[in-house]
Amino acid sequence: MFKTFLFLFGFGLTIISLSYIIMYLNLLTLGYNFLEYVNFISRRFECMNFFIGTLLMLIIYFLGGKYELYL
Repeated sequence: MFKTFLFLFGFGLTIISLSYIIMYLNLLTLGYNFLEYVNFISRRFECMNFFIGTLLMLIIYFLGGKYELYL
């Protein structure tokens, strides 16, 4: 049950972060080029949660143990 909760928490972090990354795509219409956009989102904490959530999901998915994760 705990592994399922952590997996869903990582999934939620990833989804929220992806929505921020998509919202920040509007910066490209304001004159930012792609490298400036990547530099901007790499410094934002809410966009860093994408990597934290993805890493958490991967660790929980590949972590062996008594209970298996079935979603």
